[in-house]
Formats: sequence, structure tokens, C-alpha cells
Amino acid sequence: MTIEIPASHLDLLTAPIHGVLTTLMPDGQPQSSLVWCDYDGECARINTSLERQKGENMSKNPKVSLLIVDPENTARFIQIRGEVELVYEGALPHLDEITRQYTKHPQYYGYVFPLEKRERETRVICRIHALKITLNAIHS
Repeated sequence: MTIEIPASHLDLLTAPIHGVLTTLMPDGQPQSSLVWCDYDGECARINTSLERQKGENMSKNPKVSLLIVDPENTARFIQIRGEVELVYEGALPHLDEITRQYTKHPQYYGYVFPLEKRERETRVICRIHALKITLNAIHS
């Protein structure tokens, strides 16, 4: 069962604020990546390729943590711990949509990343089903 994202912190998922996604390496060590994220009405989402370390990690172990800190007030944040669902359908249009949110570019390949790399990547939408949510610093 996915825990609902509190309305008080939805803006952190819908504004173009970078998050930190932590996945687990095969040896159990954490691996963190700066990511673009959004929200589909139920789950926080990121977009990656299975050929990148985070994609490889998530395909083997779905446990993840996503941390997003409010750049205007660093005591305000959301941490979502849960399990990721990898969705292949619609991954490329989603990537272009999130690219337009975070950059001035109309699409990812050919602008942010070389067009010729597109054929060598398997894009996926990573829907994070929240199992635990932590909000804000203790001192806030």
C-alpha cells in the first residue's frame, strides 16, 4: 500500500526542485544520485535508463529513498522511503515532459544529452510507492 504524499509538501514534487535518490548497490552500499522528479497523483516519479547505476540498482533491488529539500527553507523537506515500480510505457514522453519542467529545452535527447545515445538507453519511469514519509527537520 502506498502512503499518500501530504498536501503540505506536494509543492516539493511539483516544482522543479532537484531531489537525491538513493538506491542500493549489489553489495548493499548506498548510491545517491541528483535527480529530476515529479508526481503523478499517487507516486513520486523519476526517469532514468536501466544502463545507469541507479537504474541497474533499482532493477535488482526496488528499495529506494528520495529526499527533496526546499531551497527557500532548508529545514523543510520530504523524504520518501519505499519501493520503486519500473514503468517502460511512456518513459520517453515523460522524460521530455520533465526536461521541459527543469530546463529551457523542448526534449532531452539532442539538447541535454547527445541524440546518438538515445538508441543505447532503455528509459524507464520509476514510480516510488511510499512506505514511510518523513517531513521537516526536528528543529523547524
